[in-house]
Amino acid sequence: MVRVVVADDQPLVRMGLRVLLEAEEDMELVGEAADGRAVVELVRELRPDVVLMDVRMPGLDGLAALRIIADDPVTAATRVVVLTTFELDEYVFEALRGGAGGFLIKDGEPQEMLTAVRA
Repeated sequence: MVRVVVADDQPLVRMGLRVLLEAEEDMELVGEAADGRAVVELVRELRPDVVLMDVRMPGLDGLAALRIIADDPVTAATRVVVLTTFELDEYVFEALRGGAGGFLIKDGEPQEMLTAVRA
């Protein structure tokens, strides 16, 4: 079972990801966060396998939260898949440098996201 946390400041996006993940027999949504600080705390507490994380969130953005998760020995085993609506090379490069396990555009196919979570 792949344990997943979703981090996005948009409730509708979180709901869509929740519905998608809950329909999969091999995935379990264990938490949701609306900002970077909350997702870092959730990862420390729940130790999920994967975080689906938006780049742009209030307060601590997704890229900063990614670096904290990747640099902390307690949370470094959690893989982060970065999600964004913006196809900017700088986001891709910064996410990969920061330790992201993947980078997806939100308007992609749902199966691509599920494949990334499983990988």
